[in-house]
Amino acid sequence: MQLYIKNMVCNRCKMVVKAELENLGFNPISVQLGEVRIEQENISEVEKKGLKLALDKFGFELLTEKKEQLVEQVKTAIIELVHYSKEALKFNLSDYLSQKLDVEYASLSATFSEQEHQTIEKYFIAQKIEKVKELLTYGEKSLSEIAYDLNYSSVAHLSTQFKKVTGETPSAFKLNKNTNRKTLNEV
Repeated sequence: MQLYIKNMVCNRCKMVVKAELENLGFNPISVQLGEVRIEQENISEVEKKGLKLALDKFGFELLTEKKEQLVEQVKTAIIELVHYSKEALKFNLSDYLSQKLDVEYASLSATFSEQEHQTIEKYFIAQKIEKVKELLTYGEKSLSEIAYDLNYSSVAHLSTQFKKVTGETPSAFKLNKNTNRKTLNEV
């Protein structure tokens, strides 16, 4: 059985969810960001309620509605792409999401906008800006390298978008040693 879980954004989240599933007597076959496959074909309403309560303790949410599940799949795909991919982000986002989720982009976009009250593109940009903040905080890469890795056409484009989203330039953010970062599920 496939389960969709909101707010799974890192490897520690996967470990916590797996441990909770095992504590409740479920047999997880695979635990990915936002998605879990368990051995059981069906779970009772009582089991589902217990699972919801267990996950809720850690800030996770069991998603049962199809639209919520689809939105979470889009978010998970974007988070994996921006924060965990080792490749530079050089592709068309709509094609990537359509192919990865096997759903037409128009449908993904409409559902996402309806549920989240923002576009997929704005969510993608917000995730990229959080990645820029992270990289600036660590100071391991230059702004040019960050712009290249995140597929900005130029440092100027990155700086303009960063300022539009955060209200300050990347240089000001770095100089102020700003720690105004968000967790991935808050973006």
